[in-house]
Amino acid sequence: MKTILVLNMGMKSIRSILFDNGGSKLASASILIETSLKGETVTQLPAEWWEKACLVIRETLTDAGNISIDYLTVTSSSSCLVCVDQYGEALMPCMMVSDKRAKEESRLIGNMNAFAKIKKQTGLNADLSFMLPKAFWVKRQESDIYEKTYKFLTPNDYLTEKFTGRFVTDYMNAQKWYYDTYKKQYPVELLKEIGISETMLPEVLPPGTWIGNISETASIQTGLSRNTKMVLSTYDAICSFVGSGVFQEGEASDVSGTVTVFRAASAKRIDSIGNKIQQLPYHEGKIHIIGGSNNMGGGLIEWVKQCYYQNEMLPYELMEKDASEASLGAGGVIFLPYLLGERAPLWDSNARGVFFGLERMHTRKEMTRAVFESTGFIDLDMIAAIEETGIKINSVRLSGGLARINLISQMKADITGKTVQVLSEFETTATGAAMMALYGQGIYSSLQEAADQFVKVRMVISPDRKNHEKYKELYSLYKETYHTLKPLFPKRMEITERLYSNKRIRIENL
Repeated sequence: MKTILVLNMGMKSIRSILFDNGGSKLASASILIETSLKGETVTQLPAEWWEKACLVIRETLTDAGNISIDYLTVTSSSSCLVCVDQYGEALMPCMMVSDKRAKEESRLIGNMNAFAKIKKQTGLNADLSFMLPKAFWVKRQESDIYEKTYKFLTPNDYLTEKFTGRFVTDYMNAQKWYYDTYKKQYPVELLKEIGISETMLPEVLPPGTWIGNISETASIQTGLSRNTKMVLSTYDAICSFVGSGVFQEGEASDVSGTVTVFRAASAKRIDSIGNKIQQLPYHEGKIHIIGGSNNMGGGLIEWVKQCYYQNEMLPYELMEKDASEASLGAGGVIFLPYLLGERAPLWDSNARGVFFGLERMHTRKEMTRAVFESTGFIDLDMIAAIEETGIKINSVRLSGGLARINLISQMKADITGKTVQVLSEFETTATGAAMMALYGQGIYSSLQEAADQFVKVRMVISPDRKNHEKYKELYSLYKETYHTLKPLFPKRMEITERLYSNKRIRIENL
């Protein structure tokens, strides 16, 4: 038996999960992480990640009886920028994926001569959620930090360095720097035009690569043996896709933790992907991964809890009860779920949340149901963007915390008109990271063999066709509401930036 410990750092917590190669979960532990919001700024503290990583790993090892750990891998959110010195120490708080300070840098990059070629080749835009606009912002706005920066890293890379002392990343994370995953090179011309040296970016290796054993310092701090091998996986969205076991065309996965990750598999590269979604090859797995991530999925439910159910003993159960008692369509209430702006497929950083159609008769029941239904409209947006490429989606596999709410799973089936398969294991990010690492190390001969061990379906939901027809009309109104309001979002942003101070808000759960 081989064992693998997955350190999974999401937007709201850091989790340590121990598996054997039969797919059994042997032990786990988690602890919340604090996020700071101040105006356009969204940050976390890398030192807190490491401190809490050590805590959850030690707790997991204790619960498992201190058995031998063969492999360790780390997965976390992508497009979060950590500036470190030559010793791997963070020089400033991490700029999280939803941080919006790099608006001007994003605009400047989008207008650069070298970027036009990259956009044509990759279909990627100059959205401020990517890594290069953030690094460019540091260069322009925090020159003292920039001068001290030895490497720009992601949270994955930062924690990997803490375990091994190496500054490395995988090619899927590197794509957020506009790394060409086919030619295997960083965008040299664009970096030169911006004035950032390629040497400031980490070495790129394939997922599944053994990069070294745990260092003596990391062993002392975590309790892991020096014999534990550190293996690259990749960022959480891709790990969750792999952990869903979606390897055949026609299948898609919806992993809704804090954000919703929606992706499908393709056996071949899509020549014209457009700019709504992204395409990423998993060379070793012989598949292309098509889709993207938004800014809020399960985080919407946490927001509803904080607004309307904070003092309830069983908030999630009551939320589901309230939503089920409201009529389909929430009595005419439409909710736009863009509380933090939106990434795929809209790429609109100015968009914000909206309740449209409120009347005197409406209560928290209708508002809660409208939020629930918006999670299905999110999926339908992603399906539409994927199907524009020629890929037909027949079924969707659900996992993540949101999949625990059965009413939402049924809504997603009814709204999309697709068969929904709810997975037994909600921690598909962790299982996918384990699968990628063990497959890369030859423990499995294929991803499908790994999926046979790790992936199980606990419930199949068929769409209600009558409800689907009703939701088609509501979805049309949902889309029209956004497009009608779209010109107002920048105006609102301009006014709010002028009227309100940047009050800092600290939250433990996005």
